[in-house]
Amino acid sequence: MTTGRLTLPVAIVISIACWVLASLLLPVLPQQKMTYSLFQLLDLSTIPNWANKTISFLLYAVIGYSLIEFNSTFAIIRMRASVQTSLFFLFTAACPTLQQVHAGNMAAIAILISVYFLFRSYQRHQSSADLFHSFVFIGIGSLAFPQFIVLIPIWFIGAYNFQSLNIRSFFAAIIGWSIPYWFLLCHAYYHNDMSLFYKPFIDLASLQPIDFSVISLPEIVTSAYLFILFTVSSIHCFVTSYQDKIRTRSYLRFLIFVNSVLFILLVLQPMHIACLLSSLLVGVSILVGHLFVLTNSKASNLFFIFSLFGLISLYLFNLWTLL
Repeated sequence: MTTGRLTLPVAIVISIACWVLASLLLPVLPQQKMTYSLFQLLDLSTIPNWANKTISFLLYAVIGYSLIEFNSTFAIIRMRASVQTSLFFLFTAACPTLQQVHAGNMAAIAILISVYFLFRSYQRHQSSADLFHSFVFIGIGSLAFPQFIVLIPIWFIGAYNFQSLNIRSFFAAIIGWSIPYWFLLCHAYYHNDMSLFYKPFIDLASLQPIDFSVISLPEIVTSAYLFILFTVSSIHCFVTSYQDKIRTRSYLRFLIFVNSVLFILLVLQPMHIACLLSSLLVGVSILVGHLFVLTNSKASNLFFIFSLFGLISLYLFNLWTLL
């Protein structure tokens, strides 16, 4: 199931069917609360519901295709497999509340492209261009979701571990991150509205107290399900790391580190759960795909069956609670 050629087409068909069923049963989904000032400038209320969902599906399709190219380039999963994309489509299908355009799916694309350039800088002496482009997309992602600025130190740690961080690449990264904000500054100055430039930094500094009452039960259950998959797949990566190349081992540990930070951020700022879940789905899909493709023991098969039934139950539970 995880290495067959029909896995991805079947997953896409199932995903589309789940999206259509959710659209029929839930013609109007509860709108995500836009607490990000720049994203509020996009008046999504004027977009028809079908167009909103179509745009959202296309954004997720871009991420799904990028995951295939991502694995083909860096060979994180040793076999040529598209299971990570299949899992991503199924995860998004099981979460109807994420099936609309919001800051999270836009930021997730930026983060995935940023990770691509960061991984490409592995042990490169001339890594300035790669880190520049990586941090440009971190900056773009932080415009949609300002809290992603906290990932900048994580990216520097990753560049250091990949032996691609030096004086030139460090300043190239800083310049790259600032490029989107320079464009924002010029736009704000031209329109004589400097408050527009301050909005991302105000959003970042506006820390809210930890209050889990702001998140719904489906979001809690979805987060718990993803955390179980993430924990098991992470343990598998550490236990079987001797089977991977040193380069692949470094990539996997970085993904585990990033997803751990996102889970911690989710606990500290639960009001941002919608945006964080979209990015978590990307990393969890890669790690779980690595687990399912490269293991064939009785325990892993049982966990695969448990995960499959858990995903079906999650989808039905989310639909039932939103009806």
